Amino acid sequence: MEWPHQENISNPLDGHFTKELDKRTQNILQRFLACCRGQGLLSSAESDAGAGRSWTLAATSRPLYLILDDNFYYQSMRYEVYQLARKYSLSFCQLFLECPLECCLQRNRLRSHPLPDQTICLMARRIEMPDLKKNAWEQNSLILKSFDCTSEDNEQIISLLAAALENPVKQNEENTEQKEADRAICAASTVHQADQTCRRIISQTMKDAKDKNVPSSEMKSLAEELNKLKAEFLEDLRQGNELKNQSCIQNQHSDPATSVISSFQHEATNVVNKYILK
Repeated sequence: MEWPHQENISNPLDGHFTKELDKRTQNILQRFLACCRGQGLLSSAESDAGAGRSWTLAATSRPLYLILDDNFYYQSMRYEVYQLARKYSLSFCQLFLECPLECCLQRNRLRSHPLPDQTICLMARRIEMPDLKKNAWEQNSLILKSFDCTSEDNEQIISLLAAALENPVKQNEENTEQKEADRAICAASTVHQADQTCRRIISQTMKDAKDKNVPSSEMKSLAEELNKLKAEFLEDLRQGNELKNQSCIQNQHSDPATSVISSFQHEATNVVNKYILK
């Protein structure tokens, strides 16, 4: 994204916005602002009214890029960023690094704290590549082979950034095809939201198991079983299949994601009870 120069940014930590941000979000934002100030990108000044503090982008002759370095494995995750760019008329582009599964597994095993192979394999199955033909909002995308980087790749990346900067997203850029794509993304977003909620359930379930003195030797097996269960429930939601535990659905017309979360909570409790009641 390119951030317009000399633009005043209201500090969202002031006033009623504070109530809408949880502590973790506030900490992340504070660290981000401190990083920008440390690089001379932001300067702070008390507002004239004395009600709070505002941040002003420092003058610079170079464009300002915000690089979001994450997996963003669902299109819905990336689309949220695109919506922000459209809202503020900023530039938007995507760089997707394509890598064979075996290469990912080998690289992961060389890390100081590698993830379980199962997590890498699950990510490979879930990740959604940019679809330049279907999604108009993904047109500014570049797909590179991450296992064989060349100097030509650097030139392509620079060209991608230049093209994005020259063509910021327009706020009212809408058409029929885009609206259909938006609906599809919203459906995918439902899976994403259910995924996040199930992750929180797993985290709390693992904490409960630890508090109940489940042996550390069994905690790994418990985590693997819960993650496998989560993958199955999310696949049911994605494919629109009938849920495995219909007895947990109180309302047949309820939101599918809510039903999945309710069922997953029930099954997760059953799983952890097997370990606690041993």
